[in-house]
Amino acid sequence: MLQKKPLADRKVEVTFRMPPLDEVVELYLCGDFNDWQVKGVPLSQESDGTWVATLVLDAGKSYRFRYCDNQGRWHNDWEADAYLPNDFGTEDSVVDLTRVAKDSGKKAPQAPVERKTLTKKTPATKRAPGASKKGGRGRQA
Repeated sequence: MLQKKPLADRKVEVTFRMPPLDEVVELYLCGDFNDWQVKGVPLSQESDGTWVATLVLDAGKSYRFRYCDNQGRWHNDWEADAYLPNDFGTEDSVVDLTRVAKDSGKKAPQAPVERKTLTKKTPATKRAPGASKKGGRGRQA
């Protein structure tokens, strides 16, 4: 399970959670964010057996990741935002932070919309149907 908390400076605190796994005594988070270092981010185990790690990542990006256990087995997060095939014939989990800033309730300032009044102009010369002034083709239905 992924929990995302927007922070200042386009950062997001992401908490990764993995349910208990049989025969696993160590679990590591590996992904794009740590160059897939097998023992880069150790997860801690809570009293109910759930594995947890929290990272601060850049908003506006998606990251591939997986979990690697002490026996060298790879695990996906089955509640990830998406899954993408990898070069090893399996899939990577994906955490998508491209919309976190938009979804955080903070609205970016918008430029005022300029309203124009359209008037019908009569062409000075006749053109073939569908042709534009620049010689290209106009929009067609």
